[in-house]
Amino acid sequence: MRVLDAEFTKGFIRMCNDGWEQGWHERNGGNLSYRIKDEEIESVKDDLSFDGEWKAIGTCVPQLAGEFFLVTGSGKFFRNVILKPEESIGIIKVDGSGENYQICWGLEGGARPTSELPSHLMNHEVKKRVTNGQHRVIYHAHTPNVIALTFVLPLTSEVFTRELWEMATECPVVFPDGIGVVDWMVPGGRDIAVKTSELMEDFNVAIWAHHGMFCSGEDFDITFGLMHTVEKSAQILVKVMSMGQPKRQTISPDNFRDLAKDFHVTLPEKYLYEK
Repeated sequence: MRVLDAEFTKGFIRMCNDGWEQGWHERNGGNLSYRIKDEEIESVKDDLSFDGEWKAIGTCVPQLAGEFFLVTGSGKFFRNVILKPEESIGIIKVDGSGENYQICWGLEGGARPTSELPSHLMNHEVKKRVTNGQHRVIYHAHTPNVIALTFVLPLTSEVFTRELWEMATECPVVFPDGIGVVDWMVPGGRDIAVKTSELMEDFNVAIWAHHGMFCSGEDFDITFGLMHTVEKSAQILVKVMSMGQPKRQTISPDNFRDLAKDFHVTLPEKYLYEK
């Protein structure tokens, strides 16, 4: 089977285009990666090449040794993924040491994987471990309302989680573990990758102050839906704050406890503080 005919590739391309249509990927902003299943790689192996040069990842991810990933390219535009997939995305393989990668398909014309590859792979390594291999998607987007809130809310997990939970009843059900927050850091390097991967031990959502959001999930629909839910909640909060009036009513801590009971989720008490 050709890579472009595989269902995992079609799902990846659709998610890139959905993000573009949401307005989350101006120019070459944002990136996406998918840890490919063994049977999926087997189905497209005849379309892969293993002659490429091994290049340094920029970090070490030994628990991903031998794994294959479908990734967006550095400097590539999400709006072009659906039009020119072979140039915009590619399949890479991690070597036995977890320190190097090889391009096996795509990224034509001398393209490279996303500059955020260290963050993606370190997040994948954490999520592979803490979810027993269930999580396979890492998604980074420049979600405007979440970014706007990082200029006015305290950069703490407690505040961001509570404020966004209050904006829509489904929020604590969709992201019951809350939201991690990273203070502003230079993107693309190992330091921000380390900080984000530390948060991914406990969260499926990490906000990069003044930059965007990272989400992890089991598949494309769940991960995109998580990103979409958090950003929509942020949009509502921005509207509420712009009205210039204090909240007259909201969802109370006891309301959250009742919700958790009925929907069979566990909500950490640290987010249910009295204001």
